[in-house]
Amino acid sequence: MAIQRMDNVGIVVEDMDAAIAFFVELGMELEGRAEVKGLVADQCTGLDGVHCDIAMLRTPDGHSRLELSKYRTPAATGEGPRDKPHNILGTHRVMFAVDDLEATVARLRPHGAELLGELARFEDSYLLCYVRGPEGIIIGLAQQLG
Repeated sequence: MAIQRMDNVGIVVEDMDAAIAFFVELGMELEGRAEVKGLVADQCTGLDGVHCDIAMLRTPDGHSRLELSKYRTPAATGEGPRDKPHNILGTHRVMFAVDDLEATVARLRPHGAELLGELARFEDSYLLCYVRGPEGIIIGLAQQLG
């Protein structure tokens, strides 16, 4: 077997507390926070002088994790605006299954969530939407119908 499982998805953020609050409101559980630096971090990332804060969040079922990283050094870099459209190359979203799409979007709005389009119904199977959260992160939300 080539892999055992997908362990986590990593996202670099500037405002760690806002990003944590957003994903906790979504329903994820903060497992912990840590500081990462030193030779192993440099070797793994291919960067020199890595010093970052990380936060690990877990989905309620315990099967998926999201790792948020805030770089102290080297400084995080970004090109262009954070409100890029969904069709750019690279990672474009993380999808979450929710039990009540409309209520979830309403809970996330005070944390800066903005709908990219509108709620969409896929046949009689799913209610779907994409939401832009803190740091320009796009998340997909899917409510299974029936």
